[in-house]
Amino acid sequence: MSGVSRQPDGAAFDIVLLLHVGCVVAGLATTITSAATASRLKRLTQRSVPLPESMGRYFAPGLNWAGRVMYGIPVFGVALVAMSHGAYSLRDDWVMSGLAIFVLLVLLAEGVLWPAERRIQAALAQPMAQGIPPDTAVLPGARVMARAATTCVVLLVAGSALMLAQP
Repeated sequence: MSGVSRQPDGAAFDIVLLLHVGCVVAGLATTITSAATASRLKRLTQRSVPLPESMGRYFAPGLNWAGRVMYGIPVFGVALVAMSHGAYSLRDDWVMSGLAIFVLLVLLAEGVLWPAERRIQAALAQPMAQGIPPDTAVLPGARVMARAATTCVVLLVAGSALMLAQP
């Protein structure tokens, strides 16, 4: 910690902390769901069976807005630093490390995970509408999506552990 060792408190700080943690939990939930759904898609595609309705709902065309809740993590984190009355600083190593982990998370999610998800959405639109098994061409995208989502989970857990430890 930089200078002041008193832990911040107050209702506003607690609310922002809950929002910060809520964004982490939502990010974990969405990326775990992405990894599990992509893995299930791989298994079902390899067996050449029609996909269940739940899979169709998950891969319905559109942006993964639930995943974008992760953008609240640094927003509320910076607000917590600002509300800490000097107990925390953006120059603290653990804060900078957390921001670096978040940058990696965003690069992976925006550059790999969500584009793979959108490609799968496009590839599944026709087969899902007709109730036929998906083409095995979705397998590489499902593999990429599963790996990227799993790596995002690891980054979120690492960032959470860092924030809890505040070395």
